[in-house]
Order: sequence, then structure tokens, then C-alpha cells
Amino acid sequence: MSGPVFDTTERPIHVHALLTDRTRRRPDDEVLRFQGQSMTWAKLTDRVARGAAALRAAGLTPGARVAVLDLNHPSCLEITLACAQVGTVNVAVNFRLTAAEIEYVINDAQAEMLFVGPELEPTVTAILDRLPTVRRVVRVGGDHDEYDRDWLSTDPDHEVYLAEPDECVLQLYTSGTTGFPKGAMLTHRGLLAHSASLSAAMSADETSSVLVVMPLFHAGGSSYALTALYAGSRLVLVRTPVADQLPALLASEHITHTVFAPALLAAFIAVEGVGQHDYSALRVLGYGASPIPLPVLRASMDIFPDVLMQFYGTTETTGVISVLGTAEHADADHPRRLVSAGTQLSGCEIEIHSPESGAPVPTGDAGEIWVRTPQLMLGYWNNPAATAAVIDTNGWYHTGDAGYLDADGYVYITDRIKDLIVSGGENIYPAEIERVLAEHQSVADLTVIGVPDDRWGEVPKAVVVAADGHIVDEAELLAYCHERLAPYKCPKSVDTVDELPRNSTGKILKKDVRAKYWEGRERRTV
Repeated sequence: MSGPVFDTTERPIHVHALLTDRTRRRPDDEVLRFQGQSMTWAKLTDRVARGAAALRAAGLTPGARVAVLDLNHPSCLEITLACAQVGTVNVAVNFRLTAAEIEYVINDAQAEMLFVGPELEPTVTAILDRLPTVRRVVRVGGDHDEYDRDWLSTDPDHEVYLAEPDECVLQLYTSGTTGFPKGAMLTHRGLLAHSASLSAAMSADETSSVLVVMPLFHAGGSSYALTALYAGSRLVLVRTPVADQLPALLASEHITHTVFAPALLAAFIAVEGVGQHDYSALRVLGYGASPIPLPVLRASMDIFPDVLMQFYGTTETTGVISVLGTAEHADADHPRRLVSAGTQLSGCEIEIHSPESGAPVPTGDAGEIWVRTPQLMLGYWNNPAATAAVIDTNGWYHTGDAGYLDADGYVYITDRIKDLIVSGGENIYPAEIERVLAEHQSVADLTVIGVPDDRWGEVPKAVVVAADGHIVDEAELLAYCHERLAPYKCPKSVDTVDELPRNSTGKILKKDVRAKYWEGRERRTV
């Protein structure tokens, strides 16, 4: 079967089409730079075709899952594009998880192949005998690279699987309130709709150089990288961001667009001499994925007065659903808008509904933020109950975030209905931590909340009631968590109280617990 001819005069309907037109028109133009190595459109297309041939040779059929466990590397992007070509699905695994959590994700996805970077090889070695569906492990990079040496040695295969627009091509895991991660199935339609709308919002095009520093297991990494390809931009990929190196990198690579998590933005603007570099090429310095402290935002505006852009979104919506633009950051007549999440992205409908009745609420009233968009995930992998809990029969996704819309359509996020903590761009669900701490003998009752942090936006804090006959030892509880949870999920502090406030049905009133820690500060998601 020969590959289809894609009509590039309209939005493509297949992720593999991101390569087709640019490779034909600009084969020798640079499309990707990584650690000093350059790749042209023609070379990227060839590597993807070789990867597609290798997937077929390994016996993978449409719908099969492959997993990538690595720091940022071009192979993750290539594997996503190769999966699009053959109908398989790339499961990009969060490398910050514990070994047990990584084991859970790979097994839940039923991944048949596993691509692993050198830093994660010890973890894979430790759990490999507990990964029954994994038939082959391919080492990527390092001294024992099998990806370039062996995997891509297969002759290229340009056959293209004719996927339906709503077939999954990328699966990203997001933690759930039960404490177990869920695989959000992102589709050809969703990824391309997101790419079209976000590239237009950022005015990214073939003249752009886009820096990707967010991890590729995150929508802010993979979806953003695919947006750069959609726009025909040059993409610069960083394996892991080092704040001290970013000013020179932005200047030397003539970066026009990038997106940082607020914690990285805070570290970036604190670098000595950050304002002395030439950023004349920079058009958009975006931030998102977690709350941003207003002092960090104001300091960033002083150094970068005309390029800041804020993004709000979710993994389930493939990424961004609302944007606060560069002009709005500079709008002295509406300073209040700086604490908003902007207005809805093109192609996204945002409404506020009562979390109790589901009915729309009047403008200015708080409720749950709902969004309807072609960017929406297909659902959670092998979890129809969880899918039905967040996507209704009319196609509205219930975000779990509480907020309101003003008369001009600006979204203000006031809280999280699901009590999600977003710390440094990472989603942390209190239920995961509470499930661990509840097993400790010194704890009779507890709750975990997010508290303000000038670097990370917010961090988890455990508030506990001591069991009879026990004294709560903060250091002991923190060590207990570090043995059982990924480091970024662990509470940073523990407070002991005599009792926790509850409502008439016995549910802990987390809002009341949080109140004293957030006094005088506004808790929001950006």
C-alpha cells in the first residue's frame, strides 16, 4: 500500500502529514537541533520512516503501545511520528515517577516495546521481570546506544496507515484522585487542532525558532513540539533545562518562542546578567502548567516587557485552552487581568457550570470550568468509568477547576474542585500522598493541601492528627513518604493539629484547612 497524498491547503487530518509538505518543499532546511547536532526535514523524515519500518518488523500492529522512558531526546518525537505512520501509540512515561509507578504505567498501557535513556536504565533493569507485555527494550543514547545503531538501521518504509482522525497516537499519563495514573489518549484530530490554534495564537511560522524545554512526557513538551512542526518552525530541544545556560542559549540560537514552567522562569530571571543578552529575536516567552507567584511575574515583565504570554490547559485537552497574550500583560488599564488565565483559545468553548446541578452559572459567578473542543482526548485508556466521570454526553470536559468568567470572557481560576496541587508544572493529587501517610502508625487522621511557595508556586503540606499514644515526628513522616513516592510528590512539611474540620457528612473541609496558609494570597492555576 502506498502512502496517501495529503492536501496541505487545509488543516491536515493525520499527524504524519506534518512532515509531508515541508520535506517536499524544504528538504535541506534545519528542522531540529539537539545538543549541537542538526537535523533537516529530509533527515527527520528518513529517520521516522526507518522507525516505522522497525515497528512493523517487530510485529507491532495498529493500536499496539510502545513506551518511551527518557529525558528529552529527539527519539521520543520521532517515535510519535513513526507511530502515526503505522497506527501504533507512543506512551511517553514520566521519568520522575518512582520505579513502582513506572511499572504501573507500563503495565497499564500494555506496552510491547520500551525505549529507555541511560539515566533510567537502572530502573528498568530493576522492574523488567515485572513487565510481562514488554517484548523488547531498546537503549537510546549513552555509551550503549541501540536506537541509532540498530533500531534505525532498517530500510525506510514510507507506507502510511490510514488512521481515522479520532484514533489515538500519543498517550500521556495524568495522576488521578484514586492515586493511580490514567492514560489520556490524544488523537490525530486533537493534536492537529491544538497545533493549529496554538501556532496561530503565538504567531509561529516558518521563520520561527522554537525552544522546547518542558519534558516530552508532558503536554507542554510533546504537544508544543508538534505545534512547532505544524508551523514549519525550527525546533531546538533541550534534554533537561539548566537555568544558568538558558540566557546564552536563547541568544545564540535566536529563539523566537519558548514556554517555561513558572519555577524555571523564576530560576531563569534570577541568573546573574540575565538581562545583558541579546533577545531581539524573542517574540513569545510563555509560561504555564502551574501557579506563578506574582513577584516572579512582575520581575519577568520588567526584564521581558513585550513578549510574555500565559497558557492554561490540561493533558486531557492536549494542552492549551486559554491564553493571556503579550498585549494584555502590558495593559495598564486592566491590571486585574494579570491574575486571569486569559481568554479561550480558538476552537475551544469555555463555560462555567454549577458542580452540583451542571447548569450554566451567570457571568461572574464561580463554578466548575467546562471546555468543549476538538482538542479533547478520546478518553482514558481502558478506563470508561473515569472517562464518563469527566466527559459528558454533550462532549463537555469537566476540568475539576473552579473559577469564573468576567463580562469580557477572561477566565479566572480560583481553586481546584478536585484539590489538585500543581507544583513546578507537575500535577500532584493529595489522595496519592494521603493513601501513603494513612498507613503510618502515628497518623490517626490527615489531609494534604497545597501551600504557597515562592519558587514552585505551591507545594504539598500534610496536616495530621496524631494517633493515640503517638507523637508525630515530621522528619520521620517525610522520610516515610520519600521511600514510597516520587520526590516531587512528597510533602515539604507536616503540621500537627488536634482535629480537622469536617462538614455534616464527615468530609474534611480542605478549603478551611488551606485558608490560614493562603491568607492575603490568591491561589490560582495558570
